[in-house]
Amino acid sequence: MKTWLILFLSMTALLRAQTTADGFAIPKPGRVFEFPRDHGSHPEFRTEWWYVTGHLDAKDGARFGFQVTFFRQARREDGKTLHLHLAHAALLDAKTGKFMHEERLNREGWDAVSSEKTLAARNGNWSLKLDEATQRLRITATVKGEVLMRLELEPVKPLVVFGKDGVSRKGASESAASHYLTWPRLKTTGTVNLGPSEHAVNGEAWMDHEFSSSQLEAGQVGWDWAALQLKDGREVMVYRMRREDGAKDAASTLAVIERDGRVRQLASDDFSCDVLATWKSPRNGAEYPISVRIRFEGESYELRPLAEDQEQDGGITRLPYWEGACDVLDSNGRVTGRAFLELAGYTGDLAGHLSSGTK
Repeated sequence: MKTWLILFLSMTALLRAQTTADGFAIPKPGRVFEFPRDHGSHPEFRTEWWYVTGHLDAKDGARFGFQVTFFRQARREDGKTLHLHLAHAALLDAKTGKFMHEERLNREGWDAVSSEKTLAARNGNWSLKLDEATQRLRITATVKGEVLMRLELEPVKPLVVFGKDGVSRKGASESAASHYLTWPRLKTTGTVNLGPSEHAVNGEAWMDHEFSSSQLEAGQVGWDWAALQLKDGREVMVYRMRREDGAKDAASTLAVIERDGRVRQLASDDFSCDVLATWKSPRNGAEYPISVRIRFEGESYELRPLAEDQEQDGGITRLPYWEGACDVLDSNGRVTGRAFLELAGYTGDLAGHLSSGTK
């Protein structure tokens, strides 16, 4: 009897460890990803996002940075699981420095949905879909009636799974982790309508798909994330998890994606991120480190923003963050690539938002 009791208690503890206190799944090592299903939604996890950022050049000389992101956030209410769908779209006109952005928030239903079978997310007339026959992505999004983006994205490098054994750690606790899938380089073509002008564009994009039930743990206040696409055919992804005292959390990491798609991941002690310039938001007083120098393995890269004010001001979520298009400069000051930099958690309680309904 005692043996059976011990076995029962052990199995109960194991089952509890596989979920959060409110029953959402925790990323586990060894997950076998199946596509196109795993490009789709995972409602057993609390938080999920499909995050596309990129740089576009127009034949007429215009240059743009763009972001189109779809979020799904689950919560328990009266014994039921409710799914909220948030979406962000933004466009930077690099020539003028004008930054336009819009947010949407809808309950799951006719106006907002993300398929569990494949990549097909929609929020109103915004959409992100995978054409399984061609393996190309299609994006349609508007920004406050000023912008219409119609883009087609084609992977030119294999899909990457970041982390160890399929799990990307964000902290020491078991729940502070995600499954993190990325297309690190997507050839992008299409049109950008800005006011009365239509621009035929081409460029490159990056897409992250993460699903988890907690991206932060106690003592962490936010993160700095960057994705670099270098001219030599490599990509670099880095995230610095920030602690309350400003220190870099030990779970921070940097990954180098080689030209052939192989991935090397470095521990937090093997790279540094030094602040070169900050920008203070006139809307909320947050001070963002918008220019940084990233050093690893004898290499040094400066991220220089195309405009200072690329802040998503959190109109719906009340959760501002900075998401900006940057040039990448080498140690000699030459432009050697392009990047996007995300700075989250510089205003308010990011952990509280992540557990209650937003990214």
